Amino acid sequence: MSMKKTLAVVAASALTFTMAACGSDSASTGGADGGNYITASGTEPQNPLIPGNTNEVGGGNIVDMIYSGLVYFDKDGVSHNEMAQSVELEGEKTYRVTLRDDIKWSDGSPVTSKDFVNTWNKVVEDAMLGAYFFESILGFEEGKPLEGLEIVDDQTFTIELTQPEADFPLRLGYSAFYPMHESAFDDLAAYGENPIGNGPYKLAEWNHNQDAIIVPNEEYSGDRAAQNDGINFVFYAQQDASYADLLAGNLDVTDAIPDSAFATFNDELGERAVNQPAAIFQSFTIPERLEHFGGEEGKLRRAAISRAINREEITATIFDGTRTPATDFTSPVIAGHTDTLNGAEVLEYDPEEAKRLWEEADKINPWTGTFAISYNADGGHQAWVDAVANSIKNTLGIEAEGNAYPDFKSLRDDVTKREITTAFRTGWQADYPSLGNFLSPLYGTNAGSNDGDYSNATFDQLLKQAAGAASVEEASEYYNEAQEILLQDLPVIPLWYSNVVGGYSENVDNVAFSWKSVPLFYAITKK
Repeated sequence: MSMKKTLAVVAASALTFTMAACGSDSASTGGADGGNYITASGTEPQNPLIPGNTNEVGGGNIVDMIYSGLVYFDKDGVSHNEMAQSVELEGEKTYRVTLRDDIKWSDGSPVTSKDFVNTWNKVVEDAMLGAYFFESILGFEEGKPLEGLEIVDDQTFTIELTQPEADFPLRLGYSAFYPMHESAFDDLAAYGENPIGNGPYKLAEWNHNQDAIIVPNEEYSGDRAAQNDGINFVFYAQQDASYADLLAGNLDVTDAIPDSAFATFNDELGERAVNQPAAIFQSFTIPERLEHFGGEEGKLRRAAISRAINREEITATIFDGTRTPATDFTSPVIAGHTDTLNGAEVLEYDPEEAKRLWEEADKINPWTGTFAISYNADGGHQAWVDAVANSIKNTLGIEAEGNAYPDFKSLRDDVTKREITTAFRTGWQADYPSLGNFLSPLYGTNAGSNDGDYSNATFDQLLKQAAGAASVEEASEYYNEAQEILLQDLPVIPLWYSNVVGGYSENVDNVAFSWKSVPLFYAITKK
């Protein structure tokens, strides 16, 4: 993150604009319409608010509040029915979905099985970013409707898979599986700017590069009913600015503390400080298409670079205990995680081995140029990028540096369009609590978030075996075997696992952060 998701942290506009837009002298007091909104730090969504085409946190936080799926995940990652009355397995690979009879869109019209089926088909037909998640449904082929979906009646439809899959019901809580209102299909781009949703909130305003306001949806009848007047997601240019507003009481909640405050925020916020494990993995990607990083030469150089990074030192000195060096590609909070994978030593700092591997690569093709890691300057990444670059530079004796993009959206746009010409920071916030969610969307061949275009047939086969396992425990064995292939190929360089590090103001109560690091926005109340 879904992770949904590619992680943004915070981006894009200044408080002065926020206050002008809200018509108030305090960002925490709400909007010109009198709404006493909860203010939260956010980031400008990369795309219109289409669930199946949203795979980053800025858009994801809004999408998760204005839409609802068949199921939702609670604070601890446990799945509960939301739009579904039941999801039952019939035979080995067919699920029968029965919708609740009281669910409505924000315009008052009923949510039907047709809405789910048409939306899922649209995601696949248009090859949206979330299309990959439907690959297990019978007849999956991008550009075509899904053969395995069948509408029984307004409240019932069936999902036939190509094979039994133990964790398929978990996927149904991910935003790619949210339905869209029938009006979406008339003009998808326009709908994404002002969608009709079925979640606990509805979109009231989206002032691009400034803020977005969501207000309670009076037609919502699920378990996540809003306990406040609405949420104002404020898009800040820098984390330092959002943290300063938090301390001043002008911001109510943030899930990002600037690295400059890591050593002090616990004392400054006291019991309002948040520092807890979360399903977040951080890395940087080196696409194989870059010069010197294809074939056997690239494999050697990626291993050398990984060995040249002193993760222990960087997490201790820069992150002050809010990060843990990675031992795999997933997260310790997910069932099935292990820190004893074969090949995991490639993630350990070893200057001599790093130099040896680099010299082996030079025998294939001598190194030229500068190794650069691109990052978004608005997300608080400069300190660690500089530290990683210096570790590589000092160990391998090459030029290495950070390359700053002004904001998250511009970085992701170049990544998505495959126009980026350097390594680049990546990360994943889980969509649903499964090891597979950290692996399939990011490294499966042609997966929607496979930013480095990695492809390995053996890895793909293990993903398929894991998906078809009889239990989550059996699936984890296959997923971890697949990870051992990733440790050989290193499609990304794992760095560390992130705690959710955030806080809230004295103006609010009932603030809790979920298993995947996101505040439970609907539960927050004003004092």
